[in-house]
Amino acid sequence: MMEKITKDKILQALSHVIDPDLKNDLVTLNMIDEVHIEKGKVKFKLILTTPACPLKDFLTQSCIRAIHDHVDKDLRVEIDLSSRVTTKRKENEDMLKDVKNIIAVGSGKGGVGKSTVAVNLAIALAKTGAKVGLLDADIYGPSIPLMFGLLDEKAKGFDRDGKTYVYPFEKFGIKMISIGFFVDQSKALVWRGPMASTALKQLFTDIEWGPLDYMVIDLPPGTGDIPLTLVQSFPLTGAIVVSTPQEVAIADVRKAANMFRIEQIRIPILGLVENMAYFVPPDMPDKKYYIFGKSGCQKFADELNIPILGQIPIEAAIADSGDSGEPVTAGPDSPTNEAFTKLAEAVAQQVAISNSIREVFGKS
Repeated sequence: MMEKITKDKILQALSHVIDPDLKNDLVTLNMIDEVHIEKGKVKFKLILTTPACPLKDFLTQSCIRAIHDHVDKDLRVEIDLSSRVTTKRKENEDMLKDVKNIIAVGSGKGGVGKSTVAVNLAIALAKTGAKVGLLDADIYGPSIPLMFGLLDEKAKGFDRDGKTYVYPFEKFGIKMISIGFFVDQSKALVWRGPMASTALKQLFTDIEWGPLDYMVIDLPPGTGDIPLTLVQSFPLTGAIVVSTPQEVAIADVRKAANMFRIEQIRIPILGLVENMAYFVPPDMPDKKYYIFGKSGCQKFADELNIPILGQIPIEAAIADSGDSGEPVTAGPDSPTNEAFTKLAEAVAQQVAISNSIREVFGKS
């Protein structure tokens, strides 16, 4: 007589499945829910730490194998994938309380493609099903209105409890805001540091963001007043640094990385993005030519003890898409589009790992 299959036996089997990132089993991590047992079949929900989880196929197959090995090899297993994005925000934090994770994208110098990375990362995260916001914190050189084809648009506000709030723009599945939506971009902004810092804070606090899984911040280049104000004033989950392979770029990006590690700031660096990493000929998509060198960013990442989150190729489509108002991740499949998809998965993965250091998944 076949031994009766129970929920406890299913959970016991699934307790043998270890999440490689979080270093614990799925049951302890509260990632298994709604277990239903029918004749010859078990069905349950697997709750991932992010819809962009790069381990979803691995975890799914591991669950099936664990049930076949520890319960019944003939049992049909049906898994419903869902996600609950983790956070290490405290419940009593009022500032941006509905935003689970704030990710700063920075560099030590201009011209390395930081805004391109921030924009396409945000869209790639949203394409996985996450709720994403994008904030252009480059007060003196906002680029997001151009990159989204919204140069002539102006932000609209509303009053609530005697205070004016502003609606973010929505396009390609993300919410976004930029100082460029409030000023004449044909004229130079001449603001002293305190004025710019105040304007930046308002872009955070006076916008009707709503619930977000990830807010991506496009920092201005360098380590001046604006980036310092941001990292000291807001509860950042972590930072991403962007560099190109050349030594001169890495030398400047090192300064930005050191800013996040200052004792008074101490923002976790999630990893490094190597932009313009290699050239892919349009007629030979499988070929890679490392025009600016191959190992510079890897040595830098090893020096900082951080991972390389992604390598973005040089492709004419990136420049064209930035000027046309349709970022490359919003367009057709391409090597660059694929690179940003992998970047989004890697960033979400590092965020989940960073959050897990503080608490078990599901307890926040």
